[in-house]
Amino acid sequence: MALDKDQFIEDLKGASITDLNDLVKAIEDEFGVSAAAPVAAAGAAGDAAAAKTTFTVELTEAGSAKVKAIKAVREITGLGLKDAKDLVDKAPSAIKEDVSEDEANDVKAKLEAAGATVTLK
Repeated sequence: MALDKDQFIEDLKGASITDLNDLVKAIEDEFGVSAAAPVAAAGAAGDAAAAKTTFTVELTEAGSAKVKAIKAVREITGLGLKDAKDLVDKAPSAIKEDVSEDEANDVKAKLEAAGATVTLK
């Protein structure tokens, strides 16, 4: 059977919304497909990627200049000397949690300038 595409399109143009809805359902049933599935899957993937809005800055390693790393942690967090030293000694440890991407990148830059290794999560 040869399908006349132009005639098929003309028939669709003249069909009512109810007829078109019935046609879509019949095609889905006949071929085991869903017209909505690809759109829903693409939307879910986009939402997951866009969901990451806050970051945790983790000090992975203090590096060779541990004193500079402690000073940087004190400056960033406002902690006292002992608390900042404990954070650096316990690396890997979270320095800042639930911060914006810009703030996370600023903190990372300060720590890396002090010789530390940093990971954003």
